[in-house]
Formats: sequence, structure tokens, C-alpha cells
Amino acid sequence: MAEHRPESPADLLRALHERGGTAAAHPELPRLLARAGADDLAAAGRLLAGLDPDEVLRHHPGTPTVRIAVTGRGTVTEAVPPLAAELARHGLLPRFHLSGSGTYVGDLSDPHSALYAHRPEVTLCLLDPWTVWDAVPVPWQPLDVSVAAERQLRLLSQLAEAHAAHAPAGAVLVLNTVPLLRRHTHQLTSHAHRAELGGLWRQFTADLLFLARPSAGLAVLDLEPVTSAGARADDPRLGAYADAHCAGPLLAGYAREAAHLVRGLRGAAKKCLVLDLDGTLWDGVLAEDGPRGVSAAGSLRGAAFGAFQRTVKQLASQGVLLAVCSKNDPGPVARALACHPEFPLGAGDFQTVVADWGSKAEGVRTIAARLGIAPESVVFADDLRFEQESVAAGVPGAAVLPLDGEPALHPERLLADGWFDTPDLTDEDRRRPARYAERAARDRLRTKAVDHHAFLAGLGVRVEVGPAQDHETARVSQLSLRTNRFNLTGARLSTEEVRRYAAAPGGLVLAVRVADRFGDDGVAGAALARTGEGALHLDALLLSCRVLGRGVEEAVLGGLLRAARGTGHTAVHTCWRPTRANAALRGLLETHGFRPRTAPEAGGGATGYTHPLGHIGDLPGHVELRLRLPHRDGETEVSACAPSKN
Repeated sequence: MAEHRPESPADLLRALHERGGTAAAHPELPRLLARAGADDLAAAGRLLAGLDPDEVLRHHPGTPTVRIAVTGRGTVTEAVPPLAAELARHGLLPRFHLSGSGTYVGDLSDPHSALYAHRPEVTLCLLDPWTVWDAVPVPWQPLDVSVAAERQLRLLSQLAEAHAAHAPAGAVLVLNTVPLLRRHTHQLTSHAHRAELGGLWRQFTADLLFLARPSAGLAVLDLEPVTSAGARADDPRLGAYADAHCAGPLLAGYAREAAHLVRGLRGAAKKCLVLDLDGTLWDGVLAEDGPRGVSAAGSLRGAAFGAFQRTVKQLASQGVLLAVCSKNDPGPVARALACHPEFPLGAGDFQTVVADWGSKAEGVRTIAARLGIAPESVVFADDLRFEQESVAAGVPGAAVLPLDGEPALHPERLLADGWFDTPDLTDEDRRRPARYAERAARDRLRTKAVDHHAFLAGLGVRVEVGPAQDHETARVSQLSLRTNRFNLTGARLSTEEVRRYAAAPGGLVLAVRVADRFGDDGVAGAALARTGEGALHLDALLLSCRVLGRGVEEAVLGGLLRAARGTGHTAVHTCWRPTRANAALRGLLETHGFRPRTAPEAGGGATGYTHPLGHIGDLPGHVELRLRLPHRDGETEVSACAPSKN
């Protein structure tokens, strides 16, 4: 009997393509391509590069799309297939605009170029290995290359400024570092000159990387990790005959990094890493070896698990939440995590632990519910294929790491897909694990409290609302990208868009800072408002899910209404646009006295609301509120003090 070989992702996608079913099956592509290797992704990219976005949207109107322009020093056509494949792996549907060969200077400097007519959200300016060398004379010395590199750097800085001026608000220009080829270095016969060239080129690379300001619309992808992993940078034949100098492996690595950046710009970074224990976090089987018998040091194999734990700990230091989902008895798990001397990770590093003998898919859903996050915000790591498939099938949208019995490869596989990558890291990100620990303590108090009102009164909730400081604008942008339940319109704003809103005449960006007796949540919300025609127009209202249910939302909305009336406004106008998760906000508006109005400008199924500022309900009695609303005559403050708890 012939051996049955499972169809590869490329085979399955090819069969879909031949039946004309790729567009209809687009939501299945992330699952289909999740385990695809380099060859399968290359084949998938060639099929997906020609996919019509409009056809996909006819089948699935809610598919997240991203407008991408691709330009560069040479031919950029070959970059599209790997980009299409990598974006499909993350459920994103690209609308591409491709520039001609070598047109990047005109594309980016001319406000009327076809690139800007495309209105890209992301502009990829692909710098191939011949960037700089076009301007180097022959014969040359290292100093000639340095001069040409410095000129290139100034040009790129000018093009970035032009892009910021001419691209749509919030658009990001993406540059990349330029690999230094052996065919260039070894034209120098002197080892001393080669070393000099290497140093000067690395200085150029460093200066290019230091241009990066993702929150201000300029990102730079570092391709050295791609080439150091073995990807060849150039293709001499394609370079000579088609002006396409980037080799396929380099483009594949570039596309992966670019897709991770796009996903991060969309606020789709994962939040929580859920870890198995036996064979994943440590060497050994807890039920057989006992809490002291499992290992993450003491042998070469054990040390590989220790290296994985240190990688996980590094991610946690930047705000990644950690949890355990293990088929083990809870007692031994608790003892192993609490007191094992070899482990870089300890019990205090984990937000929650599910240790039982049930389904791991159910365990992951339980963890998400305990943390108050969506299950699709989870990355699940397990070394057993059965458990991986169980979670992939039972928790749609969760990312599953393809670990196996080789712990030395665990760190590489954890980091391969950049699940936790974000354009900027805020202080709130770094403090996320501490905030969730505070939330857990809060929840424990809630379960003990017989009277919910007494529980709220005992929290000591403090809310301060006032103009966002410059260093807080990145956090306001992040809230707009990540907040779904308490997001008035579903608007997604870049840091630069937040700054422009605040700088516009009459524009106000208010940060909502929250604390209680368990800890300080920092900037947990924001309101964007503007004045005009005697009214306050509330364009955005955002609150992190972690502060909901404490009376914060009622205090902020009620305080804004009081402050608007105190500044002489006759009404507050706002707009609620339905999303998949914000239905409760509509009820909150109506509870606070907002009434529907005709709002043809709202669009997208939105409903306009107006509050006439007549009767305004009471503020929550357990919340201490201080709200400052600037206006042209000064500032109006609304304050309410919660009763003292002695």
C-alpha cells in the first residue's frame, strides 16, 4: 500500500486557486499557512499576489485591509509575493501599489505622484544591496563610500520628511538597512582597508537605524538578523538582467519583518504567552520526577530549557503576560514554580495557572477569561503536536507555537513570528504584568465581598482627567489601536494623528489616569474633543477594559458633561459607530441622557447623539474625580470626592 502523504499548505492553496475558491476561503489562510515552511510560503505568495481584494471583500466584507505602496532603488515586483503570503498569515488583505524600477526619489518627493494617489497606510521603500554604490566612483577608497553613504542618508531623511507631509495622516514610511556584499568588500585587496570599509558601513547602518521614529511615521527594518540567519542578500543574475538585486531569501525575511510591523501598527500584537510545562518550560515529567526532579540546568539539555526560560522572562519584562496551562496536579506545579532553584522564572512571573487534566483548549479559554482578554490575544506554547492542534481548533485566532522535542530551538520558534512586536513600547506596556497582578488582587476582594457597593466603596478609586502630556500621546494611540469594548467609534489613531488632533484649533486630547488602593493603572483611557458652534464635539472616548466595572466610565462621561456645561457649551455631540465589541457603549450614552440625532456625516452605520446639558445625573459616589477641561477663557475643573474610609 502506498504511503499516504498529507497535502502541503501550498498544495491545498493551489487546489483552492484552481477551483476559484481562494477569495472565499481567505479567513482560513492564517490557519492554513501557520506551519508553512519557506518553500510553501514562496509558492503561496505567487498564488496570492494576484488575488483581487475586491473579490475577497465581496465574500467577507469585514476582512481587515491595508493599503501598501512599494517603491525602491530597483525593481520591486519580486517583493510582492512574499509580502502577500506573510500578510495572509496574519489575516490581512493588502491593496498594493507598485512603483517602477528606481523611481523612489520621485515617488516620495512629488506630492502628486501615483504613490500618494494610492493613499497608502504603509509605504515600503526597499533599499537593495546596491543602494549607495550607484554613487561611488571607480576606482574608490573606503572614504569615497562613506561620503556616498552620508549623501544617501541625507536624501532618505529628506524623503521621510516629504512622506510625512504628503502621505495620509498616520501613514508610516518603512526603510531598511542595506547589506554589505562580499563582492564589494573584496574589491579591496588590503585587509586594513576592508576593516575600514566595514566600520564606515556599520556607522552608516547605525545612523540609518537611529532615524527610526515609528510613532512619527518612520520605521527602519534591520536586515542584519535576516542575513545572519543565512539568507543570501543578492541575486547577481536577476540584478544584472532585471535590476532586481535582492535574493529570494532576503525578500522572504524582509516580508516577514514588514508584516510583523504592519500587524503591530494595527494594534494586533498578542498580549499573553501561555506555556506548557513538561518538555516546554523544563526537562522532565513532573508527575514522574517530582518538583525537584525536573530541570532547567545541570546538563546541556537542561540548560537549553533554561535559555528558553530566560527568553520568556525577557519578553515578560516588556509587558507580555505569562500563564501556565499544564496537564498536572496543581500542588506539584505550584511547588515546582515556587521553589525550584534552577529556574529563571518563578511563581511570581505568572499571572495565572491552570493545572488540571482537562482540555488545553478549555484551559486557554479559562486563562483568557481570568485575565479579561480576548482568546485571540494568546500565544500558546506546547511541545506536543496533539495539544497544539487541540488549541488551534478549539481557540480560533490564538497563535500556536510549533515546538517539539528539541529545546535548543524553542527560543527561535518563540520569536520567529514576532507575535508581541509593537511599534513603540510605553511605560504602560512595561507595567502590564504588575497591573494584572493588581487586578487579580482586586478580583479576590470582589469574591470575598458580600455587598458589591461596599466592595466599590472600599476600592478607593481615583480618576484624573486632563490634557495629555506629549509623552502620553503614544499611549493614547495605543489605546485606540487595542481598545475594542470601550471605543466609541472603533477609530484607530497613530501617535502623529493624536498630536495633529491636539494641535488643531479647538482640539483637545484628554488623558484618563486611574488608580485605586491596589495600584496605579496609569493612562487607562482618553477623550478626544473639539469645540465649535457653541457645543463640545466628543470625537473619541476610549477606556481600557482593565478599568471597566469600577465606575470609571460613568465618572468620566458624567464629568465631561458637567465640565462642558461649566464652560458655557449648550450641548455635547458625539457619534457611536458599531463594532464587533462596543455595543454596551450605546447603552451607556443613553443612560447618561444622550439622545439620537440625524448625523449624515457619521457614515458607516453610525448613530449621532446629542446631550442638551439640561439634567445631568449624579457622579458615582465611590469615585474621587478630578477633571480639567481647557477652553479659550481658561480651564474648568470638575471634582468629586469619594467619602473617606476610616
